[in-house]
Amino acid sequence: MNYELIAFALFAVVTLASAVGVVLMQDPWHSALLLGVALLSVAVHYVMLAAEFVAMMQVLVYVGGVLVLITFAVMLTQRDDTDADEVVQA
Repeated sequence: MNYELIAFALFAVVTLASAVGVVLMQDPWHSALLLGVALLSVAVHYVMLAAEFVAMMQVLVYVGGVLVLITFAVMLTQRDDTDADEVVQA
């Protein structure tokens, strides 16, 4: 059996599973992490197609830029319910 076919099948499963996880996760933090996994596995597909420049741009632009923006947005918009409970009880 060809090793390239095995690697493609493995990363195809990882890409599809993480993409489905992005949609189905209720926690935005876990959804953002799964989006990073999906974007990195797409970059692996580009490497397997011998498009290294496109793979590097995928990692730099999407994983490096967009995912960091999503992470900051999730961190800044999440509410911490423990602080509100402490103020009410005091």
